[in-house]
Amino acid sequence: MATVREIVDILDRRYPPHLAEDWDRVGLSVGDPKADVTRILFAVDPVMAVADEAISMGAQMVVSIHPLLLRGVHSVAADTTKGAVVHRLIGASVALYTAHTNADAVLGGVAEALAVAVGLQESTPLIPHPEEPTLGIGRVGRLPKALPLGDFAQAVSDAIPATVQGVRVAGDLALQIQKVAVLAGSGDKFFDAVRASGADVYVTADLRHHPASEAREHALLGDGRPALVDLSHFASEWVWLRTAAEELAAAAGVETIVSTIRTDPWTARFGGIDN
Repeated sequence: MATVREIVDILDRRYPPHLAEDWDRVGLSVGDPKADVTRILFAVDPVMAVADEAISMGAQMVVSIHPLLLRGVHSVAADTTKGAVVHRLIGASVALYTAHTNADAVLGGVAEALAVAVGLQESTPLIPHPEEPTLGIGRVGRLPKALPLGDFAQAVSDAIPATVQGVRVAGDLALQIQKVAVLAGSGDKFFDAVRASGADVYVTADLRHHPASEAREHALLGDGRPALVDLSHFASEWVWLRTAAEELAAAAGVETIVSTIRTDPWTARFGGIDN
C-alpha cells in the first residue's frame, strides 16, 4: 500500500514538473496526500465519465494526461463542469494527478510512446529542451524501411484507438516516406521545426484549416514533404497510458488500470470523401 503523497513523489520524479510548459498545470489537483492508495486509474481526460469509472472500480486515484483546472475558474460548484468532477472525486475520496507536457518531454513519455506506436526507431526530440537536450517536445525518427504514405497512414490507424475522426492525410498517398516527426496532442504550432527536421511526414493531432493549408502550400513549393497525418487528440495520447501504468505499478506496488472509456468528444460522422 502507498499514500497519495508517495505516488505523487514517484510521478514527479518520473515526469519532473519543471519540464512542463509555462502555461501548463500539472501535479496533484484533488485529493488528500495522506490517503492510502491501492488502485489507480490512468486516463487521457479527467471528465465526469472517467471520475465515475474510477469510483465504480474502487480506485483511490486517477492519473490523467489533461489537467482538470488548466485555466482559472472562480467556482467549483457541483453544477459547473469542473466542479461536478471535483465533487465526484472528493465525495468518493479519489485523488487526481496530472502529467501533461512534462510527460510529453521525458524519455519513454507521451511523445516517444506515439513514436514507438507508429514504428519509429531511435527517435530524438523534435524540439530539444534548452537545458536537457535529450528531452523535449515531440520526436523525430526513421521507419525501418520506406513506405508509401498511404500504407504508413494505414499502419498508424491500426496502432491507435479507433475514433469517429479516424486518420486524415494530406499528401500524395504514393509518396515514399521514411523520416517521421510525431507530436502527440495539438501540433500545428510546430511546422517550422518539422520542416527543419527534414521529416517526410508529420504525425500529430488537431490540425486546423489555415495552418495545415499553409503547411501544404509550403510543401508543394518543393517535393511535397512533409505530408500530414492528423489524428484525434485523444488517440494520439492514449498510446502512452499502458506504459505509464505498468511503470507505476512496478515502482509503487499498486494496481494500475487503463481507462476503457473513449473520451474523444465526437460521437458520429456523416458524409465525407474517401481518398
